Formats: sequence, C-alpha cells, structure tokens
Amino acid sequence: MKYFTKKSLDFLKELEQNNDREWFHANKSRFQNDLEVPFRDLIENLIDEFQAIDPKIVITAKEAIFRIYRDVRFSSDKSPYKTHMSAIISAGGRKNLIVPGFYVELQKDKMMLYAGIYNPDTKTLEKIRYYIAEHGIEFKKLIADKDFVKVFGEIQGEKSKIIPKQFKEDAAEQPLLYNKAFYYMHEVPQKIVLGEDLISYLGASAAAAQKLNVFFRNAI
Repeated sequence: MKYFTKKSLDFLKELEQNNDREWFHANKSRFQNDLEVPFRDLIENLIDEFQAIDPKIVITAKEAIFRIYRDVRFSSDKSPYKTHMSAIISAGGRKNLIVPGFYVELQKDKMMLYAGIYNPDTKTLEKIRYYIAEHGIEFKKLIADKDFVKVFGEIQGEKSKIIPKQFKEDAAEQPLLYNKAFYYMHEVPQKIVLGEDLISYLGASAAAAQKLNVFFRNAI
C-alpha cells in the first residue's frame, strides 16, 4: 500500500519555509489530505505490523502519534509547528517514553526509524548499566548481530565523561557503559517512503532491533 506522495514531502518543505499560523491555516486542507491522514493510516497499519514482532504493543494510533504543534513555552524558537511527523510505537506509547520501542519520523526528504532508549532518567540509566555489566556476553552478541549491524550499525547516545566507580572495571571492557542513552537509527530512503513496500520495509528493519529492545526492557 502506498501512503505518501511527493505532495506529502512538499508540504513539509514548504512548512519549513513558512512556519507561521497564517500559512498553515491557509494550507490546512493540504496538511490533512496529504500528510495527517496518510500518516495516521501508516501508523495504524504499522502498529499491527510491529505487534507481530512485539506482542506487548497494544496501543492505538492516537496513543502513538505526536501532534505537529510545538510547545514553545520554554523555547527561544517560537515557530508554532514541527517540520516533521512522528510517532512512538511501543508498549507505553507517547505517555511513557522510557519503554523501549520504535520511533518513526517522516521528514521532508526521508523517514527515520529509531529504536532503543533515548533519554532515560538517572534511576533507569543506573538499572541499564547494571544490567549490561551483569550480562556483558549477551550484550556483546546482540550489538554484533549481523542483522542489527546491517540495518542499524551501532548503538548511539551521548556519553558521560565520568562514570560511577562501580562501573569503571566493566566499562574498560564495554565502553558503551559510558552512554547516557542507548538508541539506534536507520534512514529509510525516499523511494521506499513513496513506494508500495513501506510497511514491509519498516517491519523487517524493526525486527533487526527487537532483540536489543527486549534486552533493554528487561533491564528496566
């Protein structure tokens, strides 16, 4: 099934250049027809696709999709709209961002698929570090898995300059213990985004991350 057309991406490109309420209201029907409805349809179908990978995902599209409106209360950038569409497909949805899952972001020229844990709080980060230290061999195998490496490459995330002393010995063996986040990402080419095979492509890509997602879910 085809979800997006060039019109979908063109809207995001134009929004980037005209990020104001007047332009958006004048083009709201374009937003709804070319972007909002197709993206909702994608996420509804993608939830079904990802449930085959992770049966704990039982959310609705409404619980997954982020609004396009920006919260500008504490930002120096007062642009009212995001220039992308996004959703978090996990057991927790957007109400619980700690739960490992899949984050989908449609941009003006591509789509990004993220997985893992992006911004754990201090307590959750400590749990993850302990779990990695205690299951070092399993963790090494997971990050070296050929399917994971082919699709996602490696674990990303900002690193701490200083690590708690209880992890120093293990960190000498596994430098990822310095990470403050543990996420992995895959860029979906535009031809796939605009093609008929987007769902199956995303499903196959997500499957390559699921073992690591389960590892981190067990950690927390």
